[in-house]
Amino acid sequence: MITRAQANTLDAEWYGAISWISSLYVAALKAGAQLALEMGDAATAEKWTAIAGKGSEKIANQLFHNNQYFIQRPDPDHLDKLGSGYGCEIDQVFGQSWAFQVGLDRVLPTDQSRKALNSLWRYNFTPDVGPFRSGTQNPGGRWYAMAGEGGMVMCTFPDPQNPKPIGSGHFAGYFNECMSGFEHQVASHMVWEGGDLVEKGLAVARMIHDRYHAARRNPWNEVEAGDHYGRALASYGVFTAACGFECHGPKQHIGFAPRLTPENFKAPFTSAEGWGGFSQKLEGSKFTAELEVKWGRLALKTLGLTPPTRIKPQAVSAMLAGKAVPATLAMSAGRLEITFALGVSISERQILQVMLT
Repeated sequence: MITRAQANTLDAEWYGAISWISSLYVAALKAGAQLALEMGDAATAEKWTAIAGKGSEKIANQLFHNNQYFIQRPDPDHLDKLGSGYGCEIDQVFGQSWAFQVGLDRVLPTDQSRKALNSLWRYNFTPDVGPFRSGTQNPGGRWYAMAGEGGMVMCTFPDPQNPKPIGSGHFAGYFNECMSGFEHQVASHMVWEGGDLVEKGLAVARMIHDRYHAARRNPWNEVEAGDHYGRALASYGVFTAACGFECHGPKQHIGFAPRLTPENFKAPFTSAEGWGGFSQKLEGSKFTAELEVKWGRLALKTLGLTPPTRIKPQAVSAMLAGKAVPATLAMSAGRLEITFALGVSISERQILQVMLT
C-alpha cells in the first residue's frame, strides 16, 4: 500500500494508508501485468502480479472498518493533514470500479466491495441533501445539489468515535458536496457488481439526471470545480456497466453481459476500428444475438455472451451477411464464449447473427 504523501484530485496531500488510492495502485499493477503479458514479458507480469496480490490482501485486512466500509488509516505523524480518516468516502473502492471497466479481475474481495457500496447507499445517498447536510459536524462545501435535490455526498462519518475528518482546512468542505463525476463512478460500480446493487446504481444515476434536467440546469454541463467539468464523463461507465461490455482488440474479442432485460436487450457499442449495434433476444428456448457494424469494421475471433439464466444452450450456429460461418460453443458458470475458428471480419452494414439452442 502507498503510505507517503499522496497528491489527489481533492486538492490536498493525504497521508497514511488510503483504500481508494492504494486500490487504484493495485489495479494499475494488474493492468501493467496484463500489458507485460501482451508483450511477452512474463517476468515483469509475475513480479507486478505478486505485488498486486499483497496489496489487495493488505487493503482487505487492514482498511475494512467495522465490517462495513473501507477507510483511510491515518498516519500518526501527519494528523494535521486533511483526510477522510474513518469516514465512509465515496471513492473507497475506486480501484475495483476501474478494474471492471477494463476487464481486469478482482482488486478487492467481492463481499467487502458489495458491503462498501451498500454502506455508501446507506450513509451517503439521500433524496434531499438539505437536511442531510444540516446535520453534519463538518460544515462547509459548495452546493452542487441544493435542498430538495438528491445525490450521493462525498463523505460521511457514521462512526461515533470518529465523527469528523482528520486534519482541517478549506478543502474539508468537499466532503459535503455532491460531485457528479464521483457519483457516476459509484453508480457504474454498483451496476457492475450486479444483483440488488443494479437498481441502486441506476437510482444514483437518475438523481444526477434529475439535478441537471433542463428544467433546472444545463444537462450538458455537470458543474464541479468548473463548467463542463471533465470528471462527469465517468457517466459513460454506467452505460458500459449496464451492457456488461468488454473489448480486447489484439485478441479480437468482444463481449456483453446485460444487467438490464437480458431477455430483450439492445445497445450501441464502440471498438477501435468500428462502431455499431448489439442486440440479444430470447424467444422460447431460442436465444439470438446480433452484431451490426454501422461504420468501420470489427474483426472477431471470440464473442462473449451471458444469456438469461433459465436457458442452457447446447449448440450454436452463426451467419455473417447471410452466409454460414463455423463456430463452437463453450460455457462456464453461465458465461458463454463463442469461438470463430477462422475468424470473422464484419464490414460496414454487415450483420453477424448467432443462434443458440
